[in-house]
Amino acid sequence: MSPGNTSYALAFLLTGIPGMARFQHWVFFPCCLMYLITMLGNGTILLVVRANQRLHQPMYYFLSMLATTDLGLTLSTLPTVLRVFWLGTGEISFPLCLTQMFCIHAFSFMESSVLLAMAFDRYMAICCPLRYSSIFTSARIAKIGLGVVCRSLMAVPPICLLTRLPFCRSHVLSHSYCLHQDMIQLACTDTTLNSLYGLTLILFVTLDSVLIILSYSMIIKAVVGITSREEQTKALNTCISHFCAVLIFYVPMAGLSIIHRYGKNAAPFSQMLMANIYLFVPPMLNPIIYSMKNKPIRNGLLRFLCPRLAWPGHGQQP
Repeated sequence: MSPGNTSYALAFLLTGIPGMARFQHWVFFPCCLMYLITMLGNGTILLVVRANQRLHQPMYYFLSMLATTDLGLTLSTLPTVLRVFWLGTGEISFPLCLTQMFCIHAFSFMESSVLLAMAFDRYMAICCPLRYSSIFTSARIAKIGLGVVCRSLMAVPPICLLTRLPFCRSHVLSHSYCLHQDMIQLACTDTTLNSLYGLTLILFVTLDSVLIILSYSMIIKAVVGITSREEQTKALNTCISHFCAVLIFYVPMAGLSIIHRYGKNAAPFSQMLMANIYLFVPPMLNPIIYSMKNKPIRNGLLRFLCPRLAWPGHGQQP
């Protein structure tokens, strides 16, 4: 089979819940609910930050970037997931599968980059407050945003490498959307180069998580040195939401990577569960976490939804 001539004529078959085809229709409704919460939550965050002038600060610009990437990640999976669980049809053409795969991995890299930028933002705000405003200027934040987008282009080479592979084995994928690590397992030729590049990308994301851990280690060290208990609480409260966002993004990603690389004998259901947690849960929980733990966001939401209930000082940082 010549990859150059027939790859684009291929069709892959996406799957829902292994061994539970009769119950897949019931999964459609919680999936719709998660998608609805995700889009409403992240869309509201974007509207609140845009509408409230007092939230036009670096921290909330980065939060807007996070909400945007979460929306992109959600919209990347929505068409195939709902079709698989409601209609029971999972056939997808090779070009569409590549497009979806690129979007999923690109937005995942973007989210990792934004979380790293947010960790650096909190580090500067707590450890170097006098230099904060001079470092996080509007121009610099725009450059960081551009860097985040450019970094997502690392997802392009795997797409190019996949177009050169022949797929003569089963065309049944393990999930209800296309992932690189899932597709290369179906190739009937040596995929060492693909696997090495995929490992390189994982190392980049791992480096992000290491730098985030380093940032928080230095933040905790600085907070411990603050004598005032009230100031300690205030400093930690500004980090809790972001730290939760980091955990709910990196833990499922690490679990999914481990299962795909070392869990060949793992039950298909466990792979499906981890993959869905990785792509569905963080975009849904991020706006909830930031709304619950961030007082300016709560106040901004109240001002946005109920202007009559707003009072002076509502948008100020606690």
